[in-house]
Amino acid sequence: MVGAMPRVNDAMFNKDQATRMLPTSRNGPHSSSLLKLQADELLETLRHEYDQKAQSVENTLRRLKAIIESIEGHEQLPVLDAESRLHNISGTRIPFPGPRPGKETKYLLAYAKPANINVVGSYARKTAIRVDDRLTIDMAVTMPSTLFQDKDYLNYRYFHKRAYYLAYLASGIKNTHELAYSTNYAFQNDNPLQPVVLVEPFSGNHGDAQPNKSKYQIRIIIAASGDLFPLTRTLPGKNCIRFQKVASAIDKADSTTPTPLYNATLRSECCTLSSLKLVHAASTQSEAFGDACLLGSVWLRQRGMGTGLSVGGFGPFEWAYLLAVLLQGGGLNGKPALSRGYSSLQLFKATLQFLSARDLVANPLVMQVSNTEVAGNDSGPTVFDGLHGINVLFKMTISSYNKLRHEANITLQALRAPLMDQFESTFVTRTDFLHQQFDMILRQDQRFREQVYGLLKQGLGDRIYLAYPWTTKRHVWSTDLSTHQNPEDRNILVGLLFRPDQAFRAVDHGPATEDKEKAAAYRQFWGEKAELRRFRNGSMLETLIWTRDSELSIIEQILRYIISRHLGQEFLDGLEIFGDMFGHFLSDPGPLNPAPPITTALENMEKEIRNTDGLPLQVRQVSATGAELRYAAVKRGPNSQPLARRQSEPPADVCVQFEDSARWPNDIAAVQRTKIAFLMKMGELLEQNTRDLTARVGLENQSHELLNNAFLDVVYPHDSAFRVRIHHERELSMLESALKDKTAEMGPREEIMLATAAYKRTFVQAQLHTQAVRTLCTRHPLLSPSMRLMKRWRDSHLLSGHISDELIELVTIRTFILPYPYQAPGSLSTAFFRTLAFISKWDWRHEPLIVDFNDSMTSQAIDAIRLRFEAWRKIDPAMNRVIMLAASNHDPDGITWTVHNPSKVVAARFTELARAATDLANEQGLQTQPDILFTPSTAEYDFVIHLHPKFSARSLDADQKKPAFKNLQMQGIEDVSLVGYSPMKLYVEELRSRYGNDVLFFSDETEGSVIAGLWNPQTRRRPWKVNIPYSTMPMMEDGEENITINKPATLHDIAKLGGDLVTRIEMR
Repeated sequence: MVGAMPRVNDAMFNKDQATRMLPTSRNGPHSSSLLKLQADELLETLRHEYDQKAQSVENTLRRLKAIIESIEGHEQLPVLDAESRLHNISGTRIPFPGPRPGKETKYLLAYAKPANINVVGSYARKTAIRVDDRLTIDMAVTMPSTLFQDKDYLNYRYFHKRAYYLAYLASGIKNTHELAYSTNYAFQNDNPLQPVVLVEPFSGNHGDAQPNKSKYQIRIIIAASGDLFPLTRTLPGKNCIRFQKVASAIDKADSTTPTPLYNATLRSECCTLSSLKLVHAASTQSEAFGDACLLGSVWLRQRGMGTGLSVGGFGPFEWAYLLAVLLQGGGLNGKPALSRGYSSLQLFKATLQFLSARDLVANPLVMQVSNTEVAGNDSGPTVFDGLHGINVLFKMTISSYNKLRHEANITLQALRAPLMDQFESTFVTRTDFLHQQFDMILRQDQRFREQVYGLLKQGLGDRIYLAYPWTTKRHVWSTDLSTHQNPEDRNILVGLLFRPDQAFRAVDHGPATEDKEKAAAYRQFWGEKAELRRFRNGSMLETLIWTRDSELSIIEQILRYIISRHLGQEFLDGLEIFGDMFGHFLSDPGPLNPAPPITTALENMEKEIRNTDGLPLQVRQVSATGAELRYAAVKRGPNSQPLARRQSEPPADVCVQFEDSARWPNDIAAVQRTKIAFLMKMGELLEQNTRDLTARVGLENQSHELLNNAFLDVVYPHDSAFRVRIHHERELSMLESALKDKTAEMGPREEIMLATAAYKRTFVQAQLHTQAVRTLCTRHPLLSPSMRLMKRWRDSHLLSGHISDELIELVTIRTFILPYPYQAPGSLSTAFFRTLAFISKWDWRHEPLIVDFNDSMTSQAIDAIRLRFEAWRKIDPAMNRVIMLAASNHDPDGITWTVHNPSKVVAARFTELARAATDLANEQGLQTQPDILFTPSTAEYDFVIHLHPKFSARSLDADQKKPAFKNLQMQGIEDVSLVGYSPMKLYVEELRSRYGNDVLFFSDETEGSVIAGLWNPQTRRRPWKVNIPYSTMPMMEDGEENITINKPATLHDIAKLGGDLVTRIEMR
């Protein structure tokens, strides 16, 4: 995948084994014990996998060790002679790190049998896990000290001799009489100073040998004895590269500049065996040490972090080393920071707490040494082990360390979240997918890595949490080559994580004019963009003004400006910015406006209603219930466009509640008729008192006298439209009393139950839901466009009418209030992909969706919802009534928005579509085309009804006749009677009403021009009987006479019902 971070496999753990048998609860003893059980199950799975591989791997290691021990040494030779001799023997080239030795090189090269050969690393500790579906085993070959001189720590001499020793080993393995192994070069930890040999066993005979399928490889790494060079010569503050002119890619240092990376790399070679002993000693002191290392390895792997320089420089080795160090010291007064009696999970959490809480850049951890020159590594975090003279974190940069701390902090938050599946977010969910991990990604020239990183930190400031550069290079090349032949990828990626509360501000305040030094530096950095402004409090500050209405986001405006100013237009032209790719699907894709026009319009209408004289009763409350009023409606045009030019958009739902009165009738049907009278009077008075306002009473649910029967459409032609319903509290008590009447027949009781559910949904839950969503939208500015984008995605895949708006909103809200293992999304794209990822993994057959709007749910409330979900599954195991249960602190029943819809077929397709979109984005990475994710497939349907394009919602909005004169349009003469009119939606509703039991219809009510259908499987074949509610035809199958639905006749009736709407029907 182009532009993706290195992939790792999902944890080899079947979550169902531990989670479905035990319910999760709010944080407490039960939650901790469940997490412990799940972690133990994971560890057992990993150990079992290790035991299965052990025997075959051990045999290979013994054979390889014997081959290496059989390689004969030779006397010292000049560099060029040794290189030529080795190539003539086996064709092997030497992977010298630059600058490579030449004719002027004085020292000699030789080979002698190794001092030691040991299996080291995580495999030796039995904490190894597969990465990229491959198990890597480290075999350390210790070079004898006799090959080196005292000054070989200088000027790459050690690394040149090391490279020759490695190449000679590779030559000896290649020359073995058995064609048992393939050999290639690679870089250890992505460090060009440390080439290694990758050995892979072959399977098959000599003639048809193929790479093995055991999925493991052996990495031969080179080590040196611990006393080869004095510790004082390789401290971080020392300089070990003393050429007059150095062309190395590692360090371009003069004779006084410290070379911490070079020094630490050399020291790490001398500490290979001593590090193994340190970790082994820790495992003997703490029984849980090995398991804690396994948990840490899985945690790091799922976050795409590893020991290599290109993946952060902190992997399983650093985790184990740090854990061992903290078991010995690092606490107060030099005492151990971690207790040896901790369990594996406690050690894991404590290590995360240490990483999160302590800033190892500002406050380095220095152990077992005093007065050591550690300051030479002031560019990164420091955990200095004085006994071995090495900074454990020498491969980390400040940016990678910040990412590590960020991940640790997010994990700790997830472990405290009551509604979060702590095990899944910590150990199962992968977080290294680009579109889900970062809010914006830059691809740039690696030569300007440091300059760009500095510009980002200074230019974006507190707008971002993190700027993380990384590369995806993995150099593996043949031992016949001295280096890889492919040109080095000069591009790196930089991921940005936004602070949603700061990222989108349009004004930046700089230093005051009184601080002349800071003000001058500010103007120097920002140039002509900085301007001096006086504010209301009298202060005069340097100020930056950014444009909200630009096609570019504010972040991208800043990036392009500072890069163009400081690096030039040519560099900017080569910079690729992957930001929000879905803005064009929405009319208003930006963060929520602090004062949306629809809110102001509702407030004005409420004032007009309250100030209207002549109403029979005083208005107690006007409540918003519609999606538009909670900023979640999909618009088809900008807010500035006249409403009648967007006629297909439905009015925003509003409930009006009058004061209680004894004059209300006690009969439910009479109450509905009284509401009609109230609405007619209200509309008449509003039209009299408000200019250009149009009010029309409409009827609904006419065949159900217990349901609400009327509404009032209030239309402001140049502003908004509202659909007003009257909320009468006594309706609920009357319905509940009717339900308690045991003498009522089953038919009326079912109608009463339907009416009760509809009342609660329309007048109770809709108000609570809208109020909660509006509050969250002000807290999370990107929640509004994210909900609208998810609805647009639902509609584009023809699921309109099956997945309710409220369910889409709840699923999206969960991404923001329970974002773990991430922080809350900082871009529209990130929110979209994370929501799709959750839908793809949500097992709605066994798990309810629980959303806590204001973090107020108790453990008892959560347990009650889960118990209610289990009861539903026992009552309705076939899931004929409730498929998905979506509960919240306002709706503990959880079926308000999901009862009867979606069906099992639709719910399964909803999940599969989300999974397909997620997999495609993860596979294609930065090459993902957003339009593909919104392109529906109709291949799975039995038939497709094609509608005339002129009847689509977009065409209806675009084709309204314009007045002949501009001033008439300004006066609002548009035909407001068609507001909310959608022929396609009405047609689909009619089809579902007539054929809903026989056909499942799918449509896009937003912008679609097709209706797809699936025949009910029960209509395929059945015995004949009277009163079958659909057209049938006889059929003979397996010698039996049956009947089946008459598809041609049914489709003919469907086309006839559609009239001019339907252009053709395509049978599949």
